[in-house]
Amino acid sequence: MATPTFLPPSCSPSEVIARLQQRGFAVLQPADVAAWAGCTLSDLQALQSDWNDLPPDLYLKDGGRYRRRRHASMTVQGSAVQQVPHRAHWQPVEYNALHGGMERWFEPMRPQTLAAPAWNGVLRALARVCDAVFAAPAQAQWFVEAHQFRIDTVDGIGRPTPEGAHRDGVDLVAVFLIEREGVKGGETRVFEAAAPAGERFTLTAPWSLLLLDDARMVHETTPIQPAAPGGHRDTLVITYRRGGFQDSPAA
Repeated sequence: MATPTFLPPSCSPSEVIARLQQRGFAVLQPADVAAWAGCTLSDLQALQSDWNDLPPDLYLKDGGRYRRRRHASMTVQGSAVQQVPHRAHWQPVEYNALHGGMERWFEPMRPQTLAAPAWNGVLRALARVCDAVFAAPAQAQWFVEAHQFRIDTVDGIGRPTPEGAHRDGVDLVAVFLIEREGVKGGETRVFEAAAPAGERFTLTAPWSLLLLDDARMVHETTPIQPAAPGGHRDTLVITYRRGGFQDSPAA
């Protein structure tokens, strides 16, 4: 039996701020993401080759081999994007029960990707959303982490969120679907952290975007299974946080 696919509740770029304030999340379609970031969809698509060369995630505690990733950190203030020295990704166990409390040193994102105008347009657009939604001062400094993921189905099942439904301990979470090829499953689920209300849908269009107010919303993506050889699901997750990066107390 085929798994039903629910269309995402998309909005226009002009509605993003209101959607985040009213519902805690917003979804944009690819053409709107490009316009919102001040580039073309072709500019964004030119970044996709990166996902074909992601190294394995060696930190999976469930023993899986289904995840590949790269990581980068930067600050964004107004139009100024500043790369910071490569650092470990760290989360407390309160936000990641499976992998929290450990320093995870992932391979860095490629310099040419971080220098691309489209990439920087995305980072500036997200900073503008943060300034508006979280009532930050004009040109507040945001501490940003970016994660390139590939979840594959080589061993039969791939888990986009092995930690389950979770929050990330940041202000804004941005989840871009980069590619979905030869898989079934991978349904996105978002729930209010303080209430039972929630929605489920499937992101299918490359460069569609889910934005989440992390303090209000819990999210997860269901496992994927192969529908064709080489099936995989690629995403880009970017988080914005005020006050500093999440760092290990031992750092």
